[in-house]
Amino acid sequence: MDNIWSEVFAWLTMLDELRIPPPVLAELRAIAGPENLRLAAGDLAVYAHDATPLFRGTPDAVIAPADTEQIARILRLATEHRIPVVPRGAGSNLCAGTVPLNGGIVLSTARMNRILEVAPDEMLARAQTGVTTQALNNAAAAHGLFYPPDPGSQTVSTIGGNVATCAGGLRGLKYGVTRNYVLGLTVALATGEIIRTGGRLWKDVAGYDLTRLITGSEGTLGVITEVTVALLPDPSTSRTGLAYFDTLAQAGRAVAGILAAGVIPATLEFLDRKCMDAVEQYAHLGLHSDAGALLLFGDDGDEVAVARSFERIAAACADSGAITVQTAGDATESEALLTARRCTLPALSRLGSLTILEDASVPRPRLAEMVARIDAIAAQHQVTMATFGHAGDGNLHPTCVLESAEDTEGIARAERAFADVFGTAIELGGTITGEHGVGAAKLPYLGQRLGTEQMALLRRIKTAFDPAGILNPGKLGS
Repeated sequence: MDNIWSEVFAWLTMLDELRIPPPVLAELRAIAGPENLRLAAGDLAVYAHDATPLFRGTPDAVIAPADTEQIARILRLATEHRIPVVPRGAGSNLCAGTVPLNGGIVLSTARMNRILEVAPDEMLARAQTGVTTQALNNAAAAHGLFYPPDPGSQTVSTIGGNVATCAGGLRGLKYGVTRNYVLGLTVALATGEIIRTGGRLWKDVAGYDLTRLITGSEGTLGVITEVTVALLPDPSTSRTGLAYFDTLAQAGRAVAGILAAGVIPATLEFLDRKCMDAVEQYAHLGLHSDAGALLLFGDDGDEVAVARSFERIAAACADSGAITVQTAGDATESEALLTARRCTLPALSRLGSLTILEDASVPRPRLAEMVARIDAIAAQHQVTMATFGHAGDGNLHPTCVLESAEDTEGIARAERAFADVFGTAIELGGTITGEHGVGAAKLPYLGQRLGTEQMALLRRIKTAFDPAGILNPGKLGS
């Protein structure tokens, strides 16, 4: 009996500490079912962070609705009571986009994980927001199709999260990013209204393009519940290769030469020397120890066309001073070469207990200059920083490694270094993020990138969609 009363007391104490009134909790429980509303401290702690280091915020409740209608009811209730709501898929984002900085409700889409349709004749698919990118691609592959966007976290990241952040990936140069494939969305607004933007058409210019506006809005304008995406025929041939250079400037010239030769590769990635050393120590791939930079390239399509592309790529690399150019003979070798790029982050993570991965973009001709400036910034602030990224579209991933997550002084130096990195990217005609998103992590730099007038416009748009300001407050431009 004593144990029962202890449990009751603990429950009442928890309710007293919650900022969500008990009657509202009762309504939430009725909407999604009692088993889908989590209030226990241990459950809440899981949703206090995402894949972004250094950001935390404990929610007051976590709810996992089953469909669009339940989400609309939850949002209507939250607006009525002015309770913050943070939509969350897998939490794999790198901009603190799903951290509940203001408490409130984390709205998990984990249960909404059904692929609704694959239509080969229309080359499209429909899926609930909680479907993983890999699962969507597997469903498309069964029909000889594929979904081109390929974020590095595709095995765990959800299609709703990809749309919310307009995720990119290794194939961005040739195929574009998420926004290029979103045909239509079902979205629940903060007011409880449900809108369906776009549809099944590849061409539709009726009205404002709300589909594009919501894509990349990071959960600040509405909660995406269903997505319709375009698919493409699966390429018949895919090949991969790499080239070593003494300097990243030479690799940059090779990129310019490849594009000037009329080749748009499916993959065109780079690693600086620090990344190469870390990858070799981690994966033992036999990377050249005397090179200053590595350029990873790949293409897909018709076999003859791919062979012709590779001839031009190899020639451009040689003309730019490549030490050596290596091409894979089969799919197994191609996968081995791609490992060098895919394992860069885990390889760097082994160098310290705290790894801060960021992204910024500059025009392609400024890529080598940007990397050199990053190295100088790292030296100035006395931090270890390596850089890899997408050479084809100028998107870089400067990565800072610290020995300890408790090193507050080191973290402060890293933050100052990244502030200089973002400022330099803007100075060179670039931007503060090419694919990770703004979230909370880059909000301090957004005004520097957009200017006063655009920031004011973002806030007016936010108010039109979310009058009470409950959706992901403190993120993007809100």
